[in-house]
Amino acid sequence: MAAAVLADVAGQGSTLDERLGADASARMTDLDPRDRALVRSITTVALRRLGTIRAALARFLEKGLPKKAAAVEWTLITATAQILFLDVPDHAAVDLAVHAIRRDPRTAAFASLVNAVLRNVIRARDELVSPADPFIDTPAWLAARWRKTYGDETATAIVRAHQLEPTLDLTVKQDAEGWAEKLGGFVLPTGSVRLLNHAPIADLPGYEEGSWWVQDAAASLPAKLLRVEPGMRVIDLCAAPGGKTAQLAHAGAQVVALDRSAERMKRVSANLERLRLSADLSIGDALSFEAPAFDAILLDAPCTSTGTIRRHPDVAWTKRAGDIGALAKVQARMIDHAIELLKPGGTLVYSTCSLEPEEGELQINALLRRNPDMTRAPISEGEHGVPKVCISPSGDLRTLPCHLYDADARRAGLDGFFAARVVRRS
Repeated sequence: MAAAVLADVAGQGSTLDERLGADASARMTDLDPRDRALVRSITTVALRRLGTIRAALARFLEKGLPKKAAAVEWTLITATAQILFLDVPDHAAVDLAVHAIRRDPRTAAFASLVNAVLRNVIRARDELVSPADPFIDTPAWLAARWRKTYGDETATAIVRAHQLEPTLDLTVKQDAEGWAEKLGGFVLPTGSVRLLNHAPIADLPGYEEGSWWVQDAAASLPAKLLRVEPGMRVIDLCAAPGGKTAQLAHAGAQVVALDRSAERMKRVSANLERLRLSADLSIGDALSFEAPAFDAILLDAPCTSTGTIRRHPDVAWTKRAGDIGALAKVQARMIDHAIELLKPGGTLVYSTCSLEPEEGELQINALLRRNPDMTRAPISEGEHGVPKVCISPSGDLRTLPCHLYDADARRAGLDGFFAARVVRRS
């Protein structure tokens, strides 16, 4: 199952959420929950370290594999991911891979080859897990962009952060210190609670009571930067999955939550119900939605999501360079329409979970050039606990996966986010 998921994601452009989420195939949903968790673990680490795994296999496949053997490659990748990076007995990874190859008449002839290659991987494990090239697990076009944008040192830190399992962050309604103690975590400078260990979310204290929700610490910042007050009329223009809507509602705002996907809005509704929060949910397109003007607007626009590769490693292998320009055009149209919905004196926070400047800094610079009614409201050092390193010279938010560095990987890292706060002149 893991091999089939990898083939669909890296080979066909499907996302892990599509293949493993609530709408997954019947074969996937019929699996025992522990087996579904194992499939997710295997596929996630295989995509996170795909370059390393492919280089390891290439070392023992001097002649490569014939084109008709694509299924063999994904089985080898699945088994190698377990051998190098997961706590799975070597013999189990090898035996199951060989069994899977033998079971399919189209690949049975490769069983001996698979067995030999994987045993060679086991013998060379120590030298395979730490390749010299830090960019080996990053598509070349992304590595080149990040080195140009952020410099070699920072780009290297970004890709090394992507190799690590991400933390689990929570936004709590109140008493962050108390919940950190109860859940075995600690409070970040931004106010989020970071857990030191992973556990089934629904089994944690406070879940059923709606005391907190899962949200990366960086993802929680754009809504905070909006500075809403009780009674303000606010719209979250791309609301799903609902974390930012929950923040705005908890702050006491009258929130309209808009999203074009009815299915995704079901998740927003379910989350708000669990959290005992309310918002006016609306299904519609942020490019054409009409309503009386709002005091504040949050536009967390659709983007390439390259800032979330640490958490969603499939993004690195499903996005293409051409996606950036296409999405940037949509984002510009969204910003312009959002301004039409904003009261004079109102605040707009524009954000994306992208590391690409075309979807962040350049987008806001272009907005301010074409619309003299808008002015930047810079983020100040220490506002909502935002570290100085995360504030650009212009006063915008720019978090990187390598920020909040800590020698203990469980305490380190953020999703990559950009956010800018602008105000419509009175």
